[in-house]
Amino acid sequence: MIVSLLSFLLVIGISVVIHELGHFLFSIRFGVKVYEFAFGMGPAFFQKRRGETVYSLRAFPIGGFVRLAGMEEEQDGESAPPERTYPSKTPFQRFAILAGGPLFNILLAIVLTTALLAFHGILDVRTATVGSTMSGYPAERIGLSEGDRILSINGKTVTDWESMSSTLRQEAPKGPISLVVSRKGETRTFSVLVEKDRQHGVPLLGIRPRNVRYSLPVALYRSVGTAWEMTVSILRGLWTWAFGQQHVEFAGPVGIASMAGDAARQGWWSFISFLAVINLNLGILNLFPFPALDGGRLSFLVGEMVTGRRLPSKWENLIHLAGFALLLALIVFVTWKDILRLTRP
Repeated sequence: MIVSLLSFLLVIGISVVIHELGHFLFSIRFGVKVYEFAFGMGPAFFQKRRGETVYSLRAFPIGGFVRLAGMEEEQDGESAPPERTYPSKTPFQRFAILAGGPLFNILLAIVLTTALLAFHGILDVRTATVGSTMSGYPAERIGLSEGDRILSINGKTVTDWESMSSTLRQEAPKGPISLVVSRKGETRTFSVLVEKDRQHGVPLLGIRPRNVRYSLPVALYRSVGTAWEMTVSILRGLWTWAFGQQHVEFAGPVGIASMAGDAARQGWWSFISFLAVINLNLGILNLFPFPALDGGRLSFLVGEMVTGRRLPSKWENLIHLAGFALLLALIVFVTWKDILRLTRP
């Protein structure tokens, strides 16, 4: 419980600070005065002024914000010249300020994934290459070793770990299988009987994928590709869920805390991987054109850029307030479902 709570706070803390830092730095870059940079919500229990900005920690460590001049959030004694307010900036500059938060979350996900690929490595499931064998299983008996690459099973070509596993499940019940393997440039053929494993209920050859590490340039390239693939997967999942074609499980604060604790218990690199996934999801979902999210504000800004007319701030604020209420209700609903799922016998 303690591990899950601390892991959750660390994940939320890093993700929120990075997100708000994106808004903050773009605001500074374009000359907008920032009154406050806050982590958490509710009453402030720590505040420190540096320059013209107050940095604060608030009672509830969920979320955060930056208060910009001209956003109708001024407190007593706060003011800024007209040219240093958010509304005075060009549409492009305001777009960059709004998009800066999600952009920084996505960039953090790419940086963390790059570090993971370069300094720790990941299991190679893009090929059917043996990393190690398991004691007492068929692979050990026929002498498969690290670096062996499985090319085909019973004449059926396999290209990656998934196709190898599915082909093995299909062919193993028929009797001894013919296994074609590439070893140091030479092709070898083995015949082996692969029976159903009692514990897992499926035929197991008894091999594990290898762990591969990449150079920094290759790791960066692959991390960008992975981020893109995950983004497409997220969008596809939400699309099919919205049209009732697929059931999607959403996780609220309780669910995220449970997953963060599990990741932390598995080790530092597992936690890094989880933090990368959370930030990618946070960045992508924040760009959705839903009121109260950055994407909702961006959609209004795009409308302004297209039509040349700005929606009165009164109406825009009301729309975002309604969106925030819906978002809060959704969080409460998802959290309740998380609690029921985690406490279910």
